[in-house]
Amino acid sequence: MQFGIFTVSDVTTDPTTGTTPDDTQRVRDIMTIAEHADQAGLDVFATGEHHNPPFVASSPTTMLGYLAGRTKHITLSTSTTLITTNDPVRIAEEYAMLQVISDGRMDLMMGRGNTGPVYPWFGQDIRQGVNLAIENYALVRQLWENEVVNWQGKFRTPLQGFTSTPRPLDGVAPFVWHGSIRTPEIAEQAAYYGDGFFHNNIFWPIEHTAQMVGLYRQRFEHYGHGAANQAMVGLGGQFFARKNSQDAIAEFRPYFDNAPVYGHGPSMEDFTEQTPLTVGSPQQVIDRYAAMKDSVGHYQRQLFLVDHAGLPLKTVLEQIDILASDIVPELRKINDEGRPAGVPSNPPSHAERVAAARAAGTVGTDHVAAVDEWTGASV
Repeated sequence: MQFGIFTVSDVTTDPTTGTTPDDTQRVRDIMTIAEHADQAGLDVFATGEHHNPPFVASSPTTMLGYLAGRTKHITLSTSTTLITTNDPVRIAEEYAMLQVISDGRMDLMMGRGNTGPVYPWFGQDIRQGVNLAIENYALVRQLWENEVVNWQGKFRTPLQGFTSTPRPLDGVAPFVWHGSIRTPEIAEQAAYYGDGFFHNNIFWPIEHTAQMVGLYRQRFEHYGHGAANQAMVGLGGQFFARKNSQDAIAEFRPYFDNAPVYGHGPSMEDFTEQTPLTVGSPQQVIDRYAAMKDSVGHYQRQLFLVDHAGLPLKTVLEQIDILASDIVPELRKINDEGRPAGVPSNPPSHAERVAAARAAGTVGTDHVAAVDEWTGASV
C-alpha cells in the first residue's frame, strides 16, 4: 500500500509567532518538504492546484517537473488537476511531458476544485462543472490514446487532425485518479474508465466516505474492469503526532484554532471525532487509520495533509519523519494483513501498465510522425 503526503499550499500566519512566509518562501518550503518525503521513504508527494490567495500552487507541472529532477523514488502526483477550467489539450500535453521527464514516476488526480470563482476567472460556468469534467476528460483520453484526433464538443473549439505532443511515455498514458468528496457523477466517471477514485475525506465522516467509495466499487465492477474489491481507491487524511498525545494536543491546538479553513469553528475535539483528523501519539494515528479499511475495504493509497495552517517548516519535517518511521511501517503491515488474493496493494506502476498494454495489444505510439496540417494524415 502507498503512503504519502499532499499539500494545499496555503500561506498562513503562524499563530504562535505571528510570522507569515512570503510566496517565494512558501514555494521553496514545499520543495524542501517534497524532497524530505522522498528521502524519508514515503511513496507519494502530491500538490493541489489553486489560482487564488492564500494558495501558491498555481502550476503543478512546473513544481513536479522540478521535483522529478530532485527526487529519486517518490511518485509525483497532483491532489487536484482542475479538469473543468484547464484546457484539456494543455492537460494532455503537460502531463505527458511530466511523464517523460519523470520517466513514468508520476500520476495525476482530476478534480473540480473547491473555489467557485475559478470558473469565471477561466471563462467557464460553474453550473456546467460536472459536464465540463466529463467532456474535458473524454478529450484528454482521446489525445493520449490516439495520435491524430478529430473532435468536436460543447465547451471547446473543435480539433481537426490534431496531435498532442509529446506522446505518452512508451505509448501508455499516465494513471489517473478522479477526486471528489460529494459528487456521485465523478465516482461514476472513474468507474466507467476503470481509473482510480480518490476521496479526500479530510472534512467528512467515514460514513459518507464509505458511501462514495461503495458506489465507485459497484460501478467499477458493473463496467467490467474487475471485481468491486479490485477497484483502485485512495483516501485523504490529516494528523499531528508527538510521542505523548498531550504534547501533540497542546502544540497543535493554536494552529487548529486559527486555521483559515476550520479555525474559529468546531472545537478540535469535535472535529477529530467527526473527521479523520487525528491529534495524538503515533499509536493513535495508527489505530485510527488502520480502521479505515473496515469501512471502505482494502485500498491502495493513503495521503496525509501535514504542512498547513501555518506550521513551521521544521515542524512539518518532523511530522514527515514521524510518519515515515513510526506510523507507516505499522499501517503498511496492518493493511497487507488479510488483503484478499487478487486485490492490488498499490496502484499500477508505469512498467506494469506498459506490460498490461502490450499483453492486450493496446500500446500507442510514443513517436510523433510528421502530419499534414490540412488533412491530418501522416507524411
